[in-house]
Amino acid sequence: MSFQAPLFLIGLVAIPLALLALWAARRRPARYVIRFPATATLAAVVGRTGRARKIIPPALLALSLAGLVTALARPEATIAVPVERASVMLVTDTSGSMNAGDVSPTRLAAAQNAALRFLDRVPKSLQTGLVAYADGPTTVVRPTQDHEEVKTTLNALAADGGTATGDALDAALTALGQRDSKSPPAAIVLLSDGASKTGQDPAEVARQAKTLGVPIYTVALGTADGVVQQGGQVLSVAPDPEALAEVARISGGRAFAAEDSDALDQVYETLGSRIGTKKEKKEISAGFAAAGLLLLGGAAFTSLRWRGRLP
Repeated sequence: MSFQAPLFLIGLVAIPLALLALWAARRRPARYVIRFPATATLAAVVGRTGRARKIIPPALLALSLAGLVTALARPEATIAVPVERASVMLVTDTSGSMNAGDVSPTRLAAAQNAALRFLDRVPKSLQTGLVAYADGPTTVVRPTQDHEEVKTTLNALAADGGTATGDALDAALTALGQRDSKSPPAAIVLLSDGASKTGQDPAEVARQAKTLGVPIYTVALGTADGVVQQGGQVLSVAPDPEALAEVARISGGRAFAAEDSDALDQVYETLGSRIGTKKEKKEISAGFAAAGLLLLGGAAFTSLRWRGRLP
């Protein structure tokens, strides 16, 4: 929390001084002392005032003054708010290596589940699109606020073929449409488990994305022990995080690695907060002022009710 007018916080120093003055005033003996021989009898009839009744009114008064002084300092809280008209393209590798079971149940199934949860977490106003690719882009969904359409397409994906990452990124940029300096923010989330084998150079497309102001966040999925069976042979399909990290660096994005489904969920949760929302400062002085006034009313009421005078 920060303050627009922090100098007003100096007023908080007056609160303990006021409490100290009240304590001293209560300990000061009466100016005129009158002897009353039946003090014990009178005390038994009237009863003793509870200690809480002496403490609560000044405590409420002190808290109310603290709230009002804090309100004068105009406090601000940093909150996450949805990014207006933002777009994100999910680019998901569906090559044959995504059938590997080193990420349970398979790499593709884990990617689908994480993407579905990502769509559930992001603001509804976030426009989301999808590019699924193998030897080339096989599915393209343009950015839309209809997240159910994207979910339906995700659930229908199947793994087969090679890896043309550059072509998939180019398709994602095309789906985002024409862009200039006044265009709403946009980003690409690329999930892949291997190096690009065919098509355009991903690094070159990343440079185009940088020029258009579209950062690419890459997720390298899988472990070095990943294997698939193909034509009766067992093939190693270790991920290539270095190549994906280079794409992220060139575009101005960030690279992640996920070796299991839990780590992938955490990556997508981080991306949802990074892409779907932005941090903004919001003044919250009204809340402190309201609390201060309520506490002031409580202090006045309890003091008049129990002591017949204001604190």
